[in-house]
Amino acid sequence: PAFPVNKLNNVEFTATQCTWNITSEKVEICLIFYKSITDGKSELNSTSPAPTLSPGHCGLGSMVNVSGPKTYSLTVYGTSYSFGAWGRDANPAPGDENKYWLVVLSSSNAFGNFIRQYSSLSTIILGIGPTDTYISSSNPTTNTIQGPNMVMYSNALYYNCYNTYSVCRFNMTTRSVSTVALPSDTGYNNKFPFGHLATSYSYTDMDFATDESGVYVIYTTTSNYGNVIISKVETSNPPVFNQTWFTSLHKKTVTNTFMVCGVLYATRYVDKEIEEIFYTYDTKTNEERYDLRIHIKKLQTNIKYINYDPRDNLLYVFSDAYIATYEISFSKFTD
Repeated sequence: PAFPVNKLNNVEFTATQCTWNITSEKVEICLIFYKSITDGKSELNSTSPAPTLSPGHCGLGSMVNVSGPKTYSLTVYGTSYSFGAWGRDANPAPGDENKYWLVVLSSSNAFGNFIRQYSSLSTIILGIGPTDTYISSSNPTTNTIQGPNMVMYSNALYYNCYNTYSVCRFNMTTRSVSTVALPSDTGYNNKFPFGHLATSYSYTDMDFATDESGVYVIYTTTSNYGNVIISKVETSNPPVFNQTWFTSLHKKTVTNTFMVCGVLYATRYVDKEIEEIFYTYDTKTNEERYDLRIHIKKLQTNIKYINYDPRDNLLYVFSDAYIATYEISFSKFTD
């Protein structure tokens, strides 16, 4: 297909605005914009290895800092949808290593029914040549996506099935859905959402995460008093739950969670510019910590989605309609 010159013109127009009424904030945003485009070009020919290490033996050391954003951009939808998710397959099939996926909650900022894929970072930023794969023609309906938390692993999307306490696994190739139910007292339909004092994030009762060893679901139950539970999801068809860990962290005090090397990290809202990683739970040692003070610098007020990609060690963020990535720094010693 012909190169969409109008998209390129929009990019150039955005870049040109960097020279108008210049401010320190605008300089910073423009530098991020240029870097995201440049990084996207270099990524066209890059291939990252699939994860091979198990939790507790990642060789990364402890997380000490988060810097960025490295990439920061609106999607092709502009500011139309403030809830969504994006990233890369954490364990892609050969030939799919450079693909990026995007899901927007196009119905009531709560429900989604299709996954959009792009061939590279550049194409997702510019909105060029997407491929859409539909779970259903209706939205919402049985087994479609509820809430912004989801992950892609081995060509399957994992998410909270619509109007149930079940995990859905959507096979991108066969377009089939398999499900597995969490305990019957699991919170769903906004019983235990993420959020902060100013707002709650709709339909975030379940979170999903990837790390070097696979997929996890993070949730809570009334019998666990609203405290976070972590369950490992075996990526079979249908999926099944393996080991489960119970924490003392109350889910409604948290804005997001993600996993790195078998360790759960939780974030909280500080102010409109800062999100703080304050908590960890190590699934290898069962040790909890509440004393982390790692800050994430935001360019939008609310982070609605965050997930770690073990292939590039980046955090993928969806923040009030913007997509962003952040770089993680680890201590020099290994686990």
